[in-house]
Order: sequence, then C-alpha cells, then structure tokens
Amino acid sequence: MSRILLAPMEGLADDLLRGVLTDIGGYDWGICEFVRVSNSLLPAKTYERICPELKNGSRTRTGTPMRVQLLGSDPQFMAENARRLVTLKPAGVDLNFGCPAPTVFRHRGGSALLGEPELLNEIAGAVRAVVPADIPLAAKMRLGIDDTSRAIDCAQALAAAGIDELIVHGRTRSDGYRPPARWEWIDRVRAAVDLPLIANGEVWTVEDFRNCQQATGCADIMIGRGAVADPLLARRVRGETDGGWAEIRPSLATYWLGIRRKVVPVHAGGRLKQWLAMMRRNYPEAGALYERLRPIKGASDIDAALIDEGLLTQEQLAA
Repeated sequence: MSRILLAPMEGLADDLLRGVLTDIGGYDWGICEFVRVSNSLLPAKTYERICPELKNGSRTRTGTPMRVQLLGSDPQFMAENARRLVTLKPAGVDLNFGCPAPTVFRHRGGSALLGEPELLNEIAGAVRAVVPADIPLAAKMRLGIDDTSRAIDCAQALAAAGIDELIVHGRTRSDGYRPPARWEWIDRVRAAVDLPLIANGEVWTVEDFRNCQQATGCADIMIGRGAVADPLLARRVRGETDGGWAEIRPSLATYWLGIRRKVVPVHAGGRLKQWLAMMRRNYPEAGALYERLRPIKGASDIDAALIDEGLLTQEQLAA
C-alpha cells in the first residue's frame, strides 16, 4: 500500500496550514518546517514553537503524525539537539539536506552540503547514535547542487549511516522549483541504495502521482506544493471522487481564524492570499475570492469580506 506524505514547506506550510490540510485528510504522515541548528543546544520551546504538534503527541488535531526536521552542518550539535528532541517524543526525526533557499545555502545548510557526502554520513551517523530505534530517522535530499554527479554518493553515504528511509526531491539546488522534476534520477538513486525511498517533486495531480511512481519505482510519494494547490489531492489519489470547493470552504475559515490568532494583523492577509493564489490552478472559486481580497489590506476588512462571502460568521470571530 502506497504512503502519501505531506512535505515540509518552509514559509508556507506552518502548523496552521498543516492542520487544515490534514483535517481534509489522506496523509499518512508529514514533516514540519525545519528547526535550524547552529552552535548551540536549543530549548524544548523552540521545537514546540515550530512543531506545536509535539504538544499533542506529535500529531495534528485529526491525528496525522508529524515528524520534526533538523537543519545544520555540525555533527556534534546536530546530535546534541536530536538527543533533546527525542525527549519530546516526536513521531520521527528528519534531516534536511535539500533546502535551496539562498540564506540557508550561504550559511552552509540544506542543499549546500550535497557536495560533501562524507559530512552527510557524519551528521546522519551522529544523529542515528542518539535517536532510538523506535523513532524513525529519515533524511531529505535533492539530487545535488549544480548537477547530479554526486547524487548516488550522497544517498549511499546517508544509507551507510543507518537512516531508516530516504526522501529524494528530483531537482538540484540550481533547478530551484522549475519543472520538470528529474524523476528518472530518483529511480537511479533508488536502485543504488538498500532502504525505502520516497519520491518528491512536481506532483500536482493524480496522473502526476501515478507517473511519478512509475518513473521512480517508488511506491511512496511526498507531496508539497501540489497539496497546497489542491487540498483534496491525497484523497483523490486514494480513489475518492466526492468533495470539491464546498468541502474546502470551511477550511478557509479555520485557517483564517488561526492566522488572526497567530499573525500580526498587518501580515495576516498575505497568508490567506498566498493559499488562495495557489489554489487558483484547481478551483475557479479560489481565484474569484483571491481577486476580491487582493486589494484589501486590513485584517478587519478581510474579516468583513469573508463574512459577506458567507465563509465566516461574527460569532466565529468573537469566539
């Protein structure tokens, strides 16, 4: 049976969006945004701030397990922080070797390490030594920095360190998020390592999901931006044909109310508009609502517009 997994998406899928996506359902587990590890031992509250699901048994409110991702380049501090993290009983620990963000890359994090397989092995081995066997340890990597020449070396280095499974995003760092994803290279990596491989990259539709499975040889697929653009995608992959915009509408209210509690008003509207903008490719109703909200700046004015649209009630705002 294939597993469908929700990808970590820095700056996009925080606990609020993870919550509504897993409320809608279809995901076996997911990974939170990364926790940046530098030369210090982070307090427990840092992990709980980035992954509030830790305070709920490492699950979203509807029960989807959420793993915690660590990003860093120092094996000792990665291990020390992993040792602290496991005291919070995460559903799993993931190592980030894929983030392409310029700030992360400049500070020798994420995909910047893909030119150093030996260091990947040291980091993963140090973390493996402190993560108990009953807590899954995974790593997520891209195919390289500027080319794929060391993709297999990196994957084999991580496998040799004793990780339980490997997630491969089918692009290099230089590829950014430009299509297409190099699914054929994920297949090459899969054939070169003896551990479960999870494919990631450019899955927007049920057809993409099936094509990715066929091209990569991976049964398990991790969905990122495609999950945000179509919150029903995971359920469609599982064969459900019901559901549509009418089912997504209540999630907009849930998401907006969460934003209003968490985000300062001046930035609140941007979060909702970002999600609506991504859903436009699948739902004309999202496009229409985006166009209505796009010129509105004030959070209270967005409140009023959502009430007028029948998406929100005054009682919900006051609760």
